[in-house]
Amino acid sequence: MNILLNGAPHEIADDLCLADLIAQLDLIGQRFAVEVNAELVPRSRFAECHLISGDRVEIIQAVGGG
Repeated sequence: MNILLNGAPHEIADDLCLADLIAQLDLIGQRFAVEVNAELVPRSRFAECHLISGDRVEIIQAVGGG
């Protein structure tokens, strides 16, 4: 199925949860925030947040600097 990931079309498997998407994108252990359809999703809900076709997912990574 297709979702929009940071504004670009992205093909994912059916019945994929947000935790699986994060793992596929190799983001485990990194600092980031995730919105699905303009709603912030807490890390504690990544495994229960199942994506559906047409969802808009925004992943914002924290950038350090000085």
